[in-house]
Amino acid sequence: MSEQHETRPRVAIVFGGRNSEHAVSILGAGSVLNAIDRSKYEVIPVGIAQDGRWVLASGDQRYAIEDGSMPAVDARGAALALPSGGGSLVAHDAGSIPVELGQVDVVFPVMHGPFAEDGTIQGLLEMAGVRYVGSGVLASAVGMDKGYMKMVLAASGLPVGPYVVVRDRDWRVDRDRVLKEVEELGWPVFVKPARAGSSQGISKAHDLQELERAVEFAREHDPKVLVEAAIVGREIECAVLESLGDEAPRASLPGEVLVRGDHDFFDFEAKYIGDDMSLAVPADIPAEVAEDLRAMAVRAFEALGCEGLSRVDFFYTEDGGLVLNEINTMPGFTAMSVAPQLWAATGLPYAELVERLIQLALHRSPGLR
Repeated sequence: MSEQHETRPRVAIVFGGRNSEHAVSILGAGSVLNAIDRSKYEVIPVGIAQDGRWVLASGDQRYAIEDGSMPAVDARGAALALPSGGGSLVAHDAGSIPVELGQVDVVFPVMHGPFAEDGTIQGLLEMAGVRYVGSGVLASAVGMDKGYMKMVLAASGLPVGPYVVVRDRDWRVDRDRVLKEVEELGWPVFVKPARAGSSQGISKAHDLQELERAVEFAREHDPKVLVEAAIVGREIECAVLESLGDEAPRASLPGEVLVRGDHDFFDFEAKYIGDDMSLAVPADIPAEVAEDLRAMAVRAFEALGCEGLSRVDFFYTEDGGLVLNEINTMPGFTAMSVAPQLWAATGLPYAELVERLIQLALHRSPGLR
């Protein structure tokens, strides 16, 4: 990794990817590209197509849902060589001489799900010696795998709900035991891919017949499945941001997710399509509960060793208790996504949040830390 440029640091905004959250990633990248200060940074938009090719995004790349159609990386752009040990990108356009785009000072991976948010792209950038926004390899991997995530959170003394991990082999050869374990959770249960996000592949099961269908549906996204006991409570979310100096990470005001319409839970359609979801910030909860929740969010952030930004999701139960549902190490990042809205309500507007995350990455030393 070379010294940063004497003029403007070069920031590669990487988006897309080989998973079902491809389009969600592009929506977030569009917001970042609109918000980043071009007078301060030189910006290189890099798309990862659904076949895994890295391309220099063209000027006509769509970054929004149009007529109900989700965006995808335009794979016709100039192909990119992955960052080398010097952090350099090289474009290989068909029929032309490869063009070196120069050193990359920081990568902003606006990416979600497997082969992206799960430590894979972080590992690639670590090997290349390139600084990047967000959590490192271990925190990203643990945060992506909801089974291991709950183990770490519980081991850190944080309250998590009852759950069963359904591994591929167990489902194929020992299904009766798995079904019995799930029955002990009580009905209904929520069934979700262990390593997916954006509410992809999630369904609610009220009996064994629905459970089998729900597990098969989740397995379309991931052979490893998580089954959780349904917790009656309000969904309260809190964002956590790393500090630039030696201070502890900071928690945002908590916000309550409100879902209207026919949605049985906070599903993909409620999150990204239409206007059936809103966020009330600050959440209408007692002040002492809000403070406890914010402190627990920071504890979760530190338990996983997160960096940059995370969003921590809780249930506030009818008896006044808090149950930590999950932590997301690269939450949805459009300007209207939950984490940016939480920070905007706390006094950090979206453009300033983008700036803070880039500065955190630029001040971080590559390698072990």
